[in-house]
Amino acid sequence: MMRITSKEQTRDITVTVNGHAYASTVKTRLTLADYLRHELSLTGTHVGCEHGVCGACTVLVDGISARACLMLAVQADGHDITTVEGIALQDELHPLQQALHEMHGLQCGFCTPGMLTTLTELLASNTNPSEEEVRIAISGNLCRCTGYDGIVKATLLAAERMRAGGEMP
Repeated sequence: MMRITSKEQTRDITVTVNGHAYASTVKTRLTLADYLRHELSLTGTHVGCEHGVCGACTVLVDGISARACLMLAVQADGHDITTVEGIALQDELHPLQQALHEMHGLQCGFCTPGMLTTLTELLASNTNPSEEEVRIAISGNLCRCTGYDGIVKATLLAAERMRAGGEMP
């Protein structure tokens, strides 16, 4: 349902974010990143370049990675969104989060949310990725601190642990 307010249009949306249903009235020009950060207070989704280049705003939409800075909140209507806050397994770190910590795959942390969501998607579809496949998966995520080696090693370690423990992202 569209309502015209003073100069801006709004629309009612319903989304599921990290397993919780939300019904909101949003401006039609509001990005998904701004909706998550400012309307839902889920600040883990970082906004870097605002052009879809850096990958810091990557979230999963129905399990598929998407740039939240390029997607409008109204486009998420009816969809299931997973942000970095939704990756942990209840009260425990996801194996990927634990491995990144252990392998020093993190430094400043700005790219981390986008890396985690991108790699969560990879591990959901490929339980035994090669180093090259991991590097290809994160090729759209920029990190200025790590040189990517720790991230790649952590992903391979997490995949190994998940296969051994039967845990799926």
